[in-house]
Amino acid sequence: MRPLTRTASSLLSLLLLAALGTGSMAWAGPADDRLLPTDQHSSDKARRLAKTHARALRDLSAGVYHCLPWLEMHKHSIGFFRPKDAGQDERYLSLRVYIEQDASPQFARLGVDERAAAMFSRYVGPLLKRMGAERTLLDDPDLDGFTVILDWTKPTPRAAGERPITETIAVFIKKPMAAEYLAGRAPVGRLAEARILAWDGETARGQMRVTAWEDDFVATYKVANYQLEKGVSCPSGL
Repeated sequence: MRPLTRTASSLLSLLLLAALGTGSMAWAGPADDRLLPTDQHSSDKARRLAKTHARALRDLSAGVYHCLPWLEMHKHSIGFFRPKDAGQDERYLSLRVYIEQDASPQFARLGVDERAAAMFSRYVGPLLKRMGAERTLLDDPDLDGFTVILDWTKPTPRAAGERPITETIAVFIKKPMAAEYLAGRAPVGRLAEARILAWDGETARGQMRVTAWEDDFVATYKVANYQLEKGVSCPSGL
């Protein structure tokens, strides 16, 4: 679990830059560098999206920071990226998080695909709800979909001083599929039909399939002794 001082972590580099809003409260929160600057987006379409929806991106960043404090966001974790191998300038709103969790023998006993399925079921739905909460963003014809990227520490024994290995999945959800889920017309299992890429450390594992189920962890888990900053509130169920 991250210290409550919220010091920045430097555990991970951004592996997927090439592979690639909640409300309107003005929250104090994470540094602005969690967002990819507008002028660093690589096309006019992406720059327009970033400029038009700047407030929604700031609110998304602040909401994750305050309401899901065991998730870390690193520099340029949020932006409008083009999925790898897209045939045109498709732009997906991308959010990348590193999941801090205590060591778990039960989690360590799971296979690679089972760990990915567990993380998918726990986080993809709740994070997509935060990403798609701003209706003007969802209705923007230039937005083609959403990318949810999850990193966590691989539960394998390590020698003293050996750096941990990170497992990663990137879920590319086309906007029609996301809209069905966000409107309550599709279960989280439908999202598992999206394109999912996996990494073991920096080694690409390629495309994978997972089975997903409803998991209420994000809605029910509370960090011991953690208090929201004055004036901040978190939506129920997220």
